[in-house]
Amino acid sequence: MTDTTDTGTPAQPASSHRLWGGRFGAQTAAALDAVNRSIGVDFRLWPHDIRLSKAWAAALGRAGVLTDAEVSAIVQGLDVVSAQIAAGAQPDASDEDIHTMVDRLLHAAAGAPAAKLHTGRSRNDQVATGTRLWAMEACRTLDQAIRDLQQVLLEQAELLQDAIMPAYTHLQRAQPVLAAHWVMAHFWPLQRDRERLAQAAQSASILPLGSGAIAGSAFPVDREFIREQLGFRVVSPNSIDAVADRDFIAELLFVLALLGVHASRIAEDFILLGTSEFGFVKFGDTFTTGSSMMPQKRNPDALEIARGSGARFLGDLVALLGTLKGLPSGYNKDLQDDKRALFGAVDAMLLVLPGVAGTVAELSWQRERMRAAVSSVMMATDLADYLVDRKVPFRDAHKAVGAIVREAEVSGIEVHTLPLSVYAAAHPVFGDDVKEALSPEASLARREVEGGTGTGAVARQIAKARSALAR
Repeated sequence: MTDTTDTGTPAQPASSHRLWGGRFGAQTAAALDAVNRSIGVDFRLWPHDIRLSKAWAAALGRAGVLTDAEVSAIVQGLDVVSAQIAAGAQPDASDEDIHTMVDRLLHAAAGAPAAKLHTGRSRNDQVATGTRLWAMEACRTLDQAIRDLQQVLLEQAELLQDAIMPAYTHLQRAQPVLAAHWVMAHFWPLQRDRERLAQAAQSASILPLGSGAIAGSAFPVDREFIREQLGFRVVSPNSIDAVADRDFIAELLFVLALLGVHASRIAEDFILLGTSEFGFVKFGDTFTTGSSMMPQKRNPDALEIARGSGARFLGDLVALLGTLKGLPSGYNKDLQDDKRALFGAVDAMLLVLPGVAGTVAELSWQRERMRAAVSSVMMATDLADYLVDRKVPFRDAHKAVGAIVREAEVSGIEVHTLPLSVYAAAHPVFGDDVKEALSPEASLARREVEGGTGTGAVARQIAKARSALAR
């Protein structure tokens, strides 16, 4: 028979362990429990919840709220809870969130002192603190995953310092570059991602614990002590802002969205270069799949998944920003969904990055095919520069070379096979040595400017990249 209150409404089951409910006379509806229960998402916060709970217990002891014996009992009890969850303990039906589960297990492990742990704190500042700790750890893990991909790109570039390939604008052959230079064009966006990630970690490193539900703790806890215990950078300056601030999640999701864009562009470039039409690279066996119908197929699935995932990271960012934009100040239950976006995006990125790195690591470069794709018309700018070196204004030089290129197109031949008379007709300054300017090697040699594709410039660039990874 169901227990009832004096009003005849169902009461909470005696076995229920909740952190609230004393003012309620009826059991919550099953439909509310289903939509309100977040432990399926926030369960992974348990190590951080235990860690911050230990720091809070110690702070309450320093404030005179708990005795030394009570602090010791709580800390030892939390160690027991940690071991239980690590060993596979699962939530029960009464566990609304991970905070409730930890509290329930702590009561079983520590007894009466456990009832005092929640003094002066709220799940509002508790979850904000746990999520920030998780985000800080995620930033470290993500940084290593990005660095691993950078290392693969750098290793490939080091092998390609003598290989020449076309560079493209508008997906049309533009100018010759060292293949190492082309690869390194994907290294530096990832370096910027790491820098943004470091800033996101800094933004996460602000301690909310001690802010209570909204007005701050009523007990004289030393928040600086808690900050030091948990490794935060600073203490939050405003309790209302502290429990509602999810800017750090938005910042991290932005970093992931932009990182997803960069991973997608890496993937797209190598997918193109690996097609039969380009044929500049061949994919290896361990990061490609086959077709269930066509025996000859080799599909770069990891790269395609990376390319497709870029939209998902953008969606997570937009979803969070859309949630935040309409919220009044203070904590609102809408914020419960922040972790779904955060955890999902980080999880996905930690699958995408190793897949891209693995695919790139086992590529084989088809140097002859790359070199053969460099045609003499790609040195049209070098022809113009030839004239500029002889004091011809660049606009005049551009026009003259355009006429030469048009003649080659009309004749259906390569620019370097045109007779010298065509060059002389285009501009009288062209001499017998003009065709030396049509050499890809000569084109590269002229581009030793910092950041250019000259052999020395690329070697310096690679040295800078090594230094960046060492840091």
